[in-house]
Amino acid sequence: MKALISVDYTNDFVADDGHLTAGKPAQAIEQSIYNLTKQFIERGDMVFFTIDLHDLNDNFHPESKLFPPHNLRGTSGRELYGKLDSYYQKIKDLSNVLWLDKRHYSAFSGTDLDIRLRERGITNLTICGVLTDICVLHTAIDAYNLGYQITISKSAVASLSEEAKIFALNHFKSVLGAKVID
Repeated sequence: MKALISVDYTNDFVADDGHLTAGKPAQAIEQSIYNLTKQFIERGDMVFFTIDLHDLNDNFHPESKLFPPHNLRGTSGRELYGKLDSYYQKIKDLSNVLWLDKRHYSAFSGTDLDIRLRERGITNLTICGVLTDICVLHTAIDAYNLGYQITISKSAVASLSEEAKIFALNHFKSVLGAKVID
């Protein structure tokens, strides 16, 4: 069984005025992420939207020392970007769609994602979203360590720089044994 793990494709990471935006590279993958999501939904596979959640003035969170405040609770920065948000509004009540808030880079850290995947007998994960070299990479590392088969669609991931994206794509393939497609 398969699942799509969609990581952080939100306004704060994608929109021009996002607080930690990858900008044009992230905007350029919008259609690919939309198509991939639609494909999984139409096949009846699971789709997990794993979305960064932070609280303003949380000085205890390690990211508060590294990045500006982003994906803050109750802000439009946490909403999915563009046509993915419109599509999500139509499918969010389907039984094969789940939204998981996450506090750390990995979608597995501090969430029940692994339990939900195992309950459903899912062993193959396709991971998409942003940022390729941070949250997508950390999610893939945890997935690898938990024994999942990993696929990364390179047209459905983006980073702050092309060099960072290339590093992560090579790491997926050569260190995690992931299948990197398109």
